[in-house]
Amino acid sequence: MSSMLVVGSVALDTVHNARGTHDVVGGSATFAAFAGSFFTDVQLVGIVGRDFPDDVIRTMRERGIDTSGLEVADGKTFHWEGRYTDDLTARETIVTDLNVFEHFDPKIPPKFAETPFVMLGNIAPELQLAVLDQVKGPRLVVADTMNFWIEGKPDEVAKLLKRVDVLVINEEEARQLSGRHHLVHVAGELLDLGPSTVIIKQGEYGAWLFAGDHVFSAPAFLLEAQDPTGAGDSFAGGFLGYIAKQGNTEPDTLRRAVIYGSTLASFCVEGIGLERLLSVSDEEIAARVEKFRRLVEFAAS
Repeated sequence: MSSMLVVGSVALDTVHNARGTHDVVGGSATFAAFAGSFFTDVQLVGIVGRDFPDDVIRTMRERGIDTSGLEVADGKTFHWEGRYTDDLTARETIVTDLNVFEHFDPKIPPKFAETPFVMLGNIAPELQLAVLDQVKGPRLVVADTMNFWIEGKPDEVAKLLKRVDVLVINEEEARQLSGRHHLVHVAGELLDLGPSTVIIKQGEYGAWLFAGDHVFSAPAFLLEAQDPTGAGDSFAGGFLGYIAKQGNTEPDTLRRAVIYGSTLASFCVEGIGLERLLSVSDEEIAARVEKFRRLVEFAAS
């Protein structure tokens, strides 16, 4: 089993939904790290303020997440506040306070530099590139991005894509980045930009994996969601954590990793914030993976 490095935001969120207002821990790196920790040791690089709860850091360490790369700076932690529609299909950002995250300059501790599996969370592409300049010969680099960077920093995103192995992106942003509409054409354009594998997330409809001529479709798990925040990051963390546990990137491993990533994302949305990821058991994960398998199993004749 190999370890994985996760670099991204660690935040304090305020989430408004049909069930009320919730002050919770958030951030791309937070969800990815907890999801990945079900499968492997995780090394976390991020920044928080003095207001970040000590008990959350202790919980991270108890879950096998090495927080020696988590900088605690004077000031307040990155804060996002948003409101979801009652059906959870859309959200409105109310406040984004960067706080100490505004000056985040990721420094990879020397003991993290040779970590073979690297997750670049959704942060500015120049910061993602700076991380790649500090790691040494990773076996697999997974990166996430978003419409804000695609529109605002296209040159930096283009440079990033030439240096990553797997791009994880949602359907809307994949179309924006590729300039195409049909999913086959979208995937082809994205693969031409550099990654050897592209995963296009479709939220409640599942995910597609494209790797050259290899295509795999995973369904979403049918459930009543409570909070979609962090689902995509949980998917990416679970995906890479499973690969790190297996120690290889063979096609069958990638396919199973998509299912395990989808499984962690499905648990994430069952609670508010990290609630469900902190309570789910290995047995529950195994049982849900089996349910995923049965969703798509059929007899050829």
